[in-house]
Amino acid sequence: MHPRPAFKFRWILFHAARILKLMNLILSTHNLTLTQAIENHIMSRISKLEHLDRFAIQARVILDHDKTKAPERQFSCSIRLVVPGPDLFAEAVDGDLYAAIDVVSKKIEQQIRKRHNKYKARKHKQAARSKRALKEKGL
Repeated sequence: MHPRPAFKFRWILFHAARILKLMNLILSTHNLTLTQAIENHIMSRISKLEHLDRFAIQARVILDHDKTKAPERQFSCSIRLVVPGPDLFAEAVDGDLYAAIDVVSKKIEQQIRKRHNKYKARKHKQAARSKRALKEKGL
């Protein structure tokens, strides 16, 4: 018996437990029936967001279907990602629900990347400042 399948199984269990324990997902719908396919699509997107920001606490997803709007703006999806500091929020409207979910997850992903890059820049700026101070002391 090859040890690889057992390792893969443990890896899947570890990541499934990590997702369930660390990130709380609240999914609500308005005028829309939630199917397993929609839920799986949202879960895949949220797991990608959690991979980008491991400190995310909660994701609140709201799906809405408004029949009174134009056909290209009937479905809306909004995500509020609760993280330490200011929450991240994005909303998208589209004629296709899956497209709206994809667009809003891309928006949140951009916000996570921007937040991470700001943190990294601030950290490098502080390191450069301390390096300059040490150099001036030495001279």
